[in-house]
Amino acid sequence: MVNQKMKEFKFKIGGQDYSATVEDLKDGQMKVTVNGQTYQVEVPQTKAKGPQVVMAPAAPETQTGGTKNVNSELPGTVTKINVADGQHVKRGDVLLVIEAMKMANEIVSEVDGTVQRVAVTQGQSVNQGDLLVEMVADFEAAKAEVTPKPAPAAPAPVETKAAPAPSAPAGAKTVTAPLPGTITKVTVKVGDTVNAGDTVLLMEAMKMENNITAEFGGTVKAILVEAGNQVQSGQALVELD
Repeated sequence: MVNQKMKEFKFKIGGQDYSATVEDLKDGQMKVTVNGQTYQVEVPQTKAKGPQVVMAPAAPETQTGGTKNVNSELPGTVTKINVADGQHVKRGDVLLVIEAMKMANEIVSEVDGTVQRVAVTQGQSVNQGDLLVEMVADFEAAKAEVTPKPAPAAPAPVETKAAPAPSAPAGAKTVTAPLPGTITKVTVKVGDTVNAGDTVLLMEAMKMENNITAEFGGTVKAILVEAGNQVQSGQALVELD
């Protein structure tokens, strides 16, 4: 799991650099600071769920270690898998790496145990709460108390139609998502001519609406998303000739 209470992000939208920090407070409240401007936001799903534990609660001393599910704490893309089915790991070993908001997040084991099943593949996109690894904890590890950790600082996923994630052909000029979010408006159509810096769509992320702009000029060849789609960081949005 990600052992951070405050997370810091750096990203670029329309050629402009942004620096943001997200700090967990309590009861679903978070403090978000973007380029020095501070906002206090509430994530309803986070508030409803409360603290999440990556591993299941410890078993009593009279029981052997049971199956322990390792779930994703934030939406992102699996970039590396360090373990295989049947492999024995120690507490603190890195099981896999998830990239989210341009940051590599190491997902670690909370207990000594054996990997029963790796439920994802490298390159796969995952949402908050998705199963990553099933483990069977060792008997001694199962007796240890697992301390709940605060919910992640990533935006809570909403139930909406998911956008496809097509790959742009080699050489294509593609506008991509700088961070996970939800498309709220597409401001161009196929055949439109755009210049570098023109806004091609609007995306909501971390309770803020962001203008997504073209980094180069051209003619709109394809629009790969629509309003209401939830997208991941790096996903292709608009293709230009």
